[in-house]
Amino acid sequence: MHLYLHIPFCRQACHYCDFHFSTVLSQREAMVKAMVQELTIQKAYLVNKKLTSIYLGGGTPSLLSEKQVNLLFDKINLLFSIDVDAEITLEANPEDLTPEYIQTLKKTGINRLSVGIQTFNNESLRHLHRNHDSQQSTRAIKNAQDLGIENISVDIIYGLKDHTLTDTEYDIQQAISLEVEHISAYSLTIEPRTVFGKQKEKGLFKELPDNQMAAHFELSHQLLQSAGFEAYEVSNFAKNKRYSRHNSSYWNQEEYLGIGPSAHSFNVQSRQWNVANNKSYMLAIEQGNPHFEVENLSPENRINEYIMTRLRTMWGLDLAYLKQSLEQINQSLPRTEIEEWKEKQWAKEIDGFLILTESGKLIADKLSSDIFLI
Repeated sequence: MHLYLHIPFCRQACHYCDFHFSTVLSQREAMVKAMVQELTIQKAYLVNKKLTSIYLGGGTPSLLSEKQVNLLFDKINLLFSIDVDAEITLEANPEDLTPEYIQTLKKTGINRLSVGIQTFNNESLRHLHRNHDSQQSTRAIKNAQDLGIENISVDIIYGLKDHTLTDTEYDIQQAISLEVEHISAYSLTIEPRTVFGKQKEKGLFKELPDNQMAAHFELSHQLLQSAGFEAYEVSNFAKNKRYSRHNSSYWNQEEYLGIGPSAHSFNVQSRQWNVANNKSYMLAIEQGNPHFEVENLSPENRINEYIMTRLRTMWGLDLAYLKQSLEQINQSLPRTEIEEWKEKQWAKEIDGFLILTESGKLIADKLSSDIFLI
């Protein structure tokens, strides 16, 4: 079982991000107290189940003070059973990872950091409206390693404005040189509600053409795999099998509870999500009645989710399991599409599993939608 805590605060809005957050940092204490209350209210969601991962995401969880982190973990330890080797991750911005703050995190049991570096190009960092520079990125990772946190992931975004393949190669090689065991490499995606999205509407921002973005994708995969990283998901790479246990739970349809505004929960049969508004969230919690919506998942929904998530991973689709699931609702395996994928070298079948090739990963979302149940 897995626990996610959404910390909805940032110092400033990154120009590409459409996650739920607020820059009103004075609300942090009240928000953490509300989340502590929600943990109590929702504890039955995880009844009799041991936590194997805890993930503090955001937003910027590294904006929490020592007191606020302790409030959350004191309640988690009181309410839930935590596996002795649980993966406990905190997302952090480089500028927050001072030696003193890392020591604070270690005391709570946090044993993994996910650091939002994005790029080592200072001009591009300013364009993204990030609050750190490349020197702080390197120092943050070294601080954590020196203090004994070995399980570190860094985020890199490729396809940035004016970036060439040489720029992408530099960013990936710099990330590799940090000697971390997990790297997430994402293409820049322009979302409508973001600053970049609004600039795009006005014709002031242009995304890279698909063929150029594909070249950045292929280069990042090539460089990372040559350096010994396993591409275990379309955008995620790990050395020494240091896969993100928490994120893998999403791709493997495992149960998880989400706490905080906009957080999602999943128990196989249904999905629920909290209101994406800090004020409404805290008011509802204060009244003892969390504000969330629930979607009961039909067998078709569950099969579609299995296809969408597993096809993005190196483990691929278990064709026997998929066939059995489809037969239960009088559907058959999409053999025509599967054979086409293999013929066009978008996928290969290994020991009964359908696994995307590098060229297939480029169009993973399209391939998934081609065999969705409508």
